Amino acid sequence: MLLVPLLLQIAAAPLPQSLTGEPHGYPTSAPSVVTGKAAPGPVFAPRAPKIDGRDDDEIWQTVDPITRFRQFDPTEDGEPTFRTEARIAYDTRNLYVLVRNYDPRPDSILAVLQRRDGMSLSDDVVIGIDSYNDKRTGYMFRLSAAGTMADGYVFNDGEEDWGWNAVWEGSSRVDSLGWIAEFRVPLSQLRYVPRGDNTFGILVMRRVARTGERTAYPLFRRSRTGHVSQWAATSGFSALPAPRRMEIMPYTVGRYGASPRGDGTPRNAAKAQAGADVKLGLTSNVTLDAAVNPDFGQVEADPGVLNLSAFEQFFAERRPFFLEGSGIFRYDIDCNDGSCTGLFYSRRIGRTPQLRGRYGDAASPLQSQIVGAAKVTGRLKNGLSIGVIDAVTNREQGTLQRTIEPQTNYAVVRLQQDLAGGNSGVGFMLTNTARQTDQWTRDVLRNTAWTGGLDARHRFAGNRWQLSGQLAGSRVGGTAAAIAATQRSLVHLYQRGDAEHLSYDSTRTTMSGWMAQGSLNKQGGGITRMNVSTWYIAPGFEINDVGFRTRSDEMGASAWMGIRPVKPIGIFRQGQLNLNGWGFANTSGMLLGNGGNVNGWGELKSFWSVNAGVGVNNVVRSFSDRDARGGPALFVPQRLNTWAGISGDRRRSVSPQINAFAGRRFDGLGSNWQVGGGAQLRVGSQFNGSVNLSYSRNIDDQQWYGNFVDAGVPAYTFARLYQSTSSVTMRLNYTVTPTLSVESYVQPFVSTGRYTDWRAIDNGAAEDRDERFRPYTARGTPAGFRFGQLRTNNVVRWEYRPGSVLFFVWAQGRDAYDGNAERFDVTRGYSDVFSRRPENVFLIKASYWLGR
Repeated sequence: MLLVPLLLQIAAAPLPQSLTGEPHGYPTSAPSVVTGKAAPGPVFAPRAPKIDGRDDDEIWQTVDPITRFRQFDPTEDGEPTFRTEARIAYDTRNLYVLVRNYDPRPDSILAVLQRRDGMSLSDDVVIGIDSYNDKRTGYMFRLSAAGTMADGYVFNDGEEDWGWNAVWEGSSRVDSLGWIAEFRVPLSQLRYVPRGDNTFGILVMRRVARTGERTAYPLFRRSRTGHVSQWAATSGFSALPAPRRMEIMPYTVGRYGASPRGDGTPRNAAKAQAGADVKLGLTSNVTLDAAVNPDFGQVEADPGVLNLSAFEQFFAERRPFFLEGSGIFRYDIDCNDGSCTGLFYSRRIGRTPQLRGRYGDAASPLQSQIVGAAKVTGRLKNGLSIGVIDAVTNREQGTLQRTIEPQTNYAVVRLQQDLAGGNSGVGFMLTNTARQTDQWTRDVLRNTAWTGGLDARHRFAGNRWQLSGQLAGSRVGGTAAAIAATQRSLVHLYQRGDAEHLSYDSTRTTMSGWMAQGSLNKQGGGITRMNVSTWYIAPGFEINDVGFRTRSDEMGASAWMGIRPVKPIGIFRQGQLNLNGWGFANTSGMLLGNGGNVNGWGELKSFWSVNAGVGVNNVVRSFSDRDARGGPALFVPQRLNTWAGISGDRRRSVSPQINAFAGRRFDGLGSNWQVGGGAQLRVGSQFNGSVNLSYSRNIDDQQWYGNFVDAGVPAYTFARLYQSTSSVTMRLNYTVTPTLSVESYVQPFVSTGRYTDWRAIDNGAAEDRDERFRPYTARGTPAGFRFGQLRTNNVVRWEYRPGSVLFFVWAQGRDAYDGNAERFDVTRGYSDVFSRRPENVFLIKASYWLGR
């Protein structure tokens, strides 16, 4: 973890004079939206108000209210239906906000109680605090009419991260005039540089759920660029101290449940562990977060999926340590499959041991243990944002004490410097993965990996347009066998016989590559938005040690235009029409995909919403250089796709939804369709949930079935697949109080597949299917499969004091797989799953927050 002190030294070093002056130049008070007069500022509170959702405290009688709220949804700059008043006060420890929400029908206020950070539709108030006053970053605190609290972080002037968490207090109360939202936000939870007279960006946003109206102070314009840059610069926070920020959260976990023996014999075992999370303010606006032996046993399981493609499956991050403040570590790389996260993919840390299938058994660990992790984040007064992560995972062992994942250190550094008052900026990212490989792992896994990237952005034409670019490189090293395996992996496929631009070298001990990307965005002004992007990724670009990229050797371009009116039109309250086009190829110029679509969505005045779209893939002759898993490129037929959906009024107790998708190859030899439906449910103000069902049918005439060598001749084989997939996803939440909740997640998932017409590639480039393939009979007839899975998490969460939480968790898993199935009905798949012995895990986790 040597990068942490190194970065702090870099951040403290003096910068050129052009970057060290007062970086913003914004007015110190926000003009009133209507009159141009300064809005009332904050008032110092000699006595702290009691946070009880009432306005009878002495301080609230002396603060002039902010009243200049304007509607932004559904009508931008519309007159609000109901009056709203906000008052702001502060002392040396806290910032206080009281919002009086007038409503002539208090009995109609939608007050849905949900767990902490729940986001169900409800009357609510969100306050935003740009404590840096940089017009780029801000903290958001949401309080519903039922008292549900949520918090989030805004970065890059518009991207929201609701995984950020703070320790604060909020209370709401419905009365005869409407309802009140009252906030206490400790200054220790904010980041700022004490200046004697601080200026904060302030936002107050109100939602009236039953009318769908949203109002804000100051006026928030959806037609303009950015989010935080529209918040009102509010002066008057005088003599704020540098907050002492130190938080320690020790925890202990007791676990009892499934722990099978190496031969798979089921058994239960008990286990206990302890650890701690630490948050320390290194300076007034730079924070160190550390986790020792972290536990994520209360995190919801990943959804069921059966991946038959050539590419790795992407799963979203769910662990709190990595979610909080994740925005600063983003370095996205444009891609065509919608799942590329770029240079940093936090789920590599603590991943499933990579050699578990080679040296492991049923008793082997399912995840690599994170011994410790540290994270430094912050923003300096010169506009420099910093982010550092360093984490160590333990060596994991399998059968006969062989290593299935070596001890590994992951390090990530991210720097972003704002220029021109935030209208421009440059950034840098560096990552390193270092593995302690041994005799079992050195010829399979890389022992070192570096990636580095530069990025820049510039807004112009009144901030309506933005030009941005990225340039990144990678270098991996290891034994010749490990780098040869990297070259042969599905990310690269250097061994392909028809890829003359690639050079496979089994003696290499390093491999490097680079990428570049540029984009032009119209972000504001009028009702249109657009984006044009182009990218180039060299064949040797490899970032998957701590990043995520499904393939290299790619170049392409895409264009998008969206049209979104700022006022209701006809039967629609709001909506948007999108037009998309794209094309990409490998770096030899072989076209891999192209197409376009038109899609749109709209919310009706009845509060129902609809969406639909139609698109065509591979309009120009295209190929896949990955489907044959190292074999020759394969012609990909043209395809037509259509989709549509409708969702009910979310204000109602039952809000139904249904969606459908259908696709068909132009040659008629392949098709797929999917239908899904369900409902959002609410019973009273404390019970809510959802039930969603999905069924899909896929007929794929060229599904890869394996590569073989017969009499010294390679055969790249495919078959016709008839696949049916079904899932049911249920979420049920019962919130007893804003600090005590019960959550249940259940998902059974079944997929069955029958293969016929086994064939091998003959002339992969041929458009005619019978020329493209020849019959393959060397190994009999293809088999089928039936796969089923059940995952459920049931969590009782009690925040027994601010920041301190007690979890009771029951998790269950069932798996059933038949690789030689003769029956392919989904019903049989569900029967298989529920007849299997369940693996139950029970745990109790207690944490205690110590802070000031």
